[in-house]
Amino acid sequence: MRSPPPPRGLDKSTASEKHDTDDLHSQAPRRTTDGRWAWNTGSPHTRWCEVSEGPDPRTYAHRVPDTDPGEPDHRGPARFLWWLVTRQRGRVLLGALWGSSWMCALMLPPYLMAQAVDRGLRAGDRGQLVLWVSALLTVGAFIAVLGILRHRTMTLIRVDAAYRTVQVVVRQVTRLGAALPGKVSAGELTHLQAGDTSRIAQTLTVTGPGVGAVIAYSAAAVLLFRISAPLALVVLLGVPLLAVTVGPLMQRLHGAEGTYRQKQGDLTAQAVDVVTGLHVLNGVGGKPVLARRYRERSQALLADGYRVASLTSWVQALGACLPVLFLALVTWIAARMAADGAITVGDLVAVYGYVAALLAPVTFFVEGADDLPRGLVSARRVTDVLALTPDVESRETPVPPPSGPADLHDPASGLVVPAGRMTALVSTRSDEARAVVDRLVRYTDSDVTWGGVPLSGVDLAEVRRRILLAGNDAYLFSGPVRAAVSVGEHSDDEVERALRTAVAEDIVESRPGGLGSRLSDRGADVSGGQRQRLRLVRALLADPEILVLAEPTSALDAHTEATVAARVEAARRGRTTLVVTTSPLVLGHASGVSLLVDGRVVAVGTHGELLARQPRYRELVFRDAGADLPSVPVSDAQEGTGR
Repeated sequence: MRSPPPPRGLDKSTASEKHDTDDLHSQAPRRTTDGRWAWNTGSPHTRWCEVSEGPDPRTYAHRVPDTDPGEPDHRGPARFLWWLVTRQRGRVLLGALWGSSWMCALMLPPYLMAQAVDRGLRAGDRGQLVLWVSALLTVGAFIAVLGILRHRTMTLIRVDAAYRTVQVVVRQVTRLGAALPGKVSAGELTHLQAGDTSRIAQTLTVTGPGVGAVIAYSAAAVLLFRISAPLALVVLLGVPLLAVTVGPLMQRLHGAEGTYRQKQGDLTAQAVDVVTGLHVLNGVGGKPVLARRYRERSQALLADGYRVASLTSWVQALGACLPVLFLALVTWIAARMAADGAITVGDLVAVYGYVAALLAPVTFFVEGADDLPRGLVSARRVTDVLALTPDVESRETPVPPPSGPADLHDPASGLVVPAGRMTALVSTRSDEARAVVDRLVRYTDSDVTWGGVPLSGVDLAEVRRRILLAGNDAYLFSGPVRAAVSVGEHSDDEVERALRTAVAEDIVESRPGGLGSRLSDRGADVSGGQRQRLRLVRALLADPEILVLAEPTSALDAHTEATVAARVEAARRGRTTLVVTTSPLVLGHASGVSLLVDGRVVAVGTHGELLARQPRYRELVFRDAGADLPSVPVSDAQEGTGR
């Protein structure tokens, strides 16, 4: 589909600014007149994206989404995670600073309490007691402030990573264009958005508290060595032992979780396919069979889910229990040493406090050991998508396109689409017609020429701007009807003319709110014929130089189809239009028809000429033997409704 103009209502003063280029890196968000925000994606497939209403994103201290998410390193999951870190290195360093300061500050209260006990309580010095207690309260408040700063910074890091991941994936999906469905299933993308993005964001927690945990662990060891070398050795050896104890169980969890996520993605993809084809399944009676298969796979997945939940519960239980047991062990050892006089009571209090404070670093160690492998698995799914390449890309040195209307010629099939005329393509097999269309609109590179110029050499953005394929299964996005059919800035008169040409006025008139009424996702709340007419409205409003319509009236009744054919022919007069259809009501309005058999054009002529001299064409157009369609004068054609 061609690149649409800026969203409706985009301020013309901003549209004329010097940074209005195709380069994503120079595009800042812009306010539309209806209060929405838009930015240029830089993609030849979907140039303009809109975001919901809200304050000016340019004033955000930490703006998401970024106008330039950057070029991700997709050579591996670890490289991708490192790229997310380097894209916000200043914030990550600040998070590490706050995290380290917070965890090291946790070691101060035990030391201050020990001084208050030894120098205040045991010595009977009230002044010293007040001094150290006051210091303890001050440090407590300081730790609270550090905790707030740490949490706030790490939240910003996680949000930035999540949004940046979403942006680069969406940009890649847009870049893949029509090649996407053949490379990635809808279920995979849904699962990536639903779970993988948040896990990748969570993994970046190791850059703050993770670094702080290492520093705090080292600081606690130094303080404990000043009290007792044996106690310090117990702590230094005990913490790694905790990780070793939980490690094997976590490996089992990650293996089971990886299998579960893969099956869950496959099941999600199956659910999407079933919902998408629900009308067809009802028609052929296949819904019970598909429902039974889905139920069986869901039950099998449930067992895997219980296994993952069981392992997760053990990991979480050990993660919470082992540090407490370790604290109890160290406290018991310290108490025996205090009873023997090896350390003072104040030292005993300090040891307890140090080890209690170490629970936070130990917890982060365990969580980090759990988050990092999960994040790598999720990052692998993202890099797999980012590593995909589109079927066609612009060349480094594109050739100039024709300066005006020009013929399209497909040597592989022998089809010629003459400029400025409405012609039709009739094929004995839909897949062969689709292959021809894909070559004509450059969904695949081929030897097609455009006015004598190789189409594969023309800049892809220019091809998308001037050549549009309006497929019968094109996606209808949810939102107001006007937004669903008008991808650019169009006046009310233009929208009304397109609605009339597609015989779609009744759709708008029958809905409360008219063009402002909300259309559900995929247009599920309208009939098949109504969806088809709305897609045609969108294609007509795009008004490309070359318009290719694939079965645009297959779901319409005869009266509506005849009216649509006549009005489209009149609306596109003087413009290049190719209609792929077998409908005689549409073919009668084409200035020329090409018959495609076994991938080659075997006959060219008007609809009447081919009916007279091509039996195969006649059989294809009139599928019912001996059936004659009634003549429907265009002027008297009634405007019916879609089936």
